[in-house]
Amino acid sequence: MSYRHQWHSGSVPATEQAELDLPVGKLVCVGRNYAAHARELGNEIPDAPIIFLKPSTSAVALAPTISVPAGRGECHFETEITLLIGQRLSAALDGSGEVSVEQARAAISGIGLGLDLTLRDVQNALKAKGQPWELAKAFDGAAPLSAFLPVSICADLTAVEFSLTVNGVRRQTGDSADMLTAMIALLQFITRYITLLPGDVVMTGTPAGVAALHSGDALTLQLANLATWETQVL
Repeated sequence: MSYRHQWHSGSVPATEQAELDLPVGKLVCVGRNYAAHARELGNEIPDAPIIFLKPSTSAVALAPTISVPAGRGECHFETEITLLIGQRLSAALDGSGEVSVEQARAAISGIGLGLDLTLRDVQNALKAKGQPWELAKAFDGAAPLSAFLPVSICADLTAVEFSLTVNGVRRQTGDSADMLTAMIALLQFITRYITLLPGDVVMTGTPAGVAALHSGDALTLQLANLATWETQVL
């Protein structure tokens, strides 16, 4: 599957507008990266990032519409800051066992928002059996992604606000300052184990407020004062 990464032009200087046409690679996701979200689901707050993967077939465009699977129980929204990887990143690059802050930052080419759609009933049943989450997290269409902004417009990745409004009601409000593992540190952790390649997307965790989606829901996702995306559930 290919997914066209289009730079959002609304608040981006003309000199930085471009298109990046890459096949989506793997989506590397982090669970429980906000303490309040861990608590709302009755989970322990982890002492290290919880990493899981979504395949490229999970990635779909966020707008103008998204779909949720029928007959598999509740499908929850989880709004997350997404990072588009533009160059290979691996701890093996310098042999130190960890990439540097500078290497991690340089590997990010874009920033956006995405939905980590989760079949919550399926996930809870799998967790109760001690089984992996893939059936709840990695289904086709499980990762609606916005267009990406050039990461250069975010001077400080440790203070990026974002939100989700559903049918006119604010449901999630997040700030990367509240992440248990900040974005650059998250890339350093991931690349101790998993090499990131151009076209890979890192989904950085969701704040509190997750809930089920329903047909007809109208969603508005806001990334700081930089961009707004709207979509509707079919």
